Amino acid sequence: AGGRAAAPAAATAAHGRPLGARPGRPGREHGLALVETLRAAAPMQALRRRERPDHPGRVIVLGGDFRVRRHQAPVRSVAIFAVDASGSSALNRLAEAKGAVQLLLADCYVRRDQVALLAFRNRGAELLLPPTAALARARRSLEALPGGGATPLASGIDAARDMALGARRRGNRPLLVLLTDGGANIGRDRQPGRAAAAADARAAASACAADGIPALVIDTAPRPNAFAAELAGAMRARYLPLPFADARALSRAIRTEQGA
Repeated sequence: AGGRAAAPAAATAAHGRPLGARPGRPGREHGLALVETLRAAAPMQALRRRERPDHPGRVIVLGGDFRVRRHQAPVRSVAIFAVDASGSSALNRLAEAKGAVQLLLADCYVRRDQVALLAFRNRGAELLLPPTAALARARRSLEALPGGGATPLASGIDAARDMALGARRRGNRPLLVLLTDGGANIGRDRQPGRAAAAADARAAASACAADGIPALVIDTAPRPNAFAAELAGAMRARYLPLPFADARALSRAIRTEQGA
């Protein structure tokens, strides 16, 4: 899918992939790179011996010689599930969508990824589970997810986008997984109206693409919904109609988007 953007990775962690050494003072966050420090000090030894003949050490190391180890912190993937829990979706495929998400959550857990869960229905979106690696909590939140009410699709996408941007700021790699039947009928202003709601949903989807947030749109309608496919295009996301995407296919799609 398009819109992929590399997540920033911290280079100040004490653990992770080695990135070499740089000048600096060793401390709790940066360990001493001994060989590199001695290598930096070596060319100046003859001059320093003349300047400090009484120095007790065999090697004279000054502050500017210190080198510290750098590591790139491992980047954690965060799969953000935004689930349409409105009345139309509940009548259509909410139970089946829950089952698919259950399997996807388990797959994320095996890979030690974090998962987050939010639902949108009636007039807005509700965070059911902040990013966590606790599979049992995620399952309980999903099982308790009620269905019914109107479809504030734009609010759901906006909430998921905000969470994805927050995950990226923390150095993680987000993936937005939107499950909806595409039946938007509540706008960003929380007022009913299908035309305005659809326009707001398109704008929310386009904002995700502009921010380079990797995404999947899983169409939960009984038959592929043209508007759900349109939203996927606006998000530059992969589109998967649930009738033709079993849990294994969904899991493969998520792994592909996360680069696993």
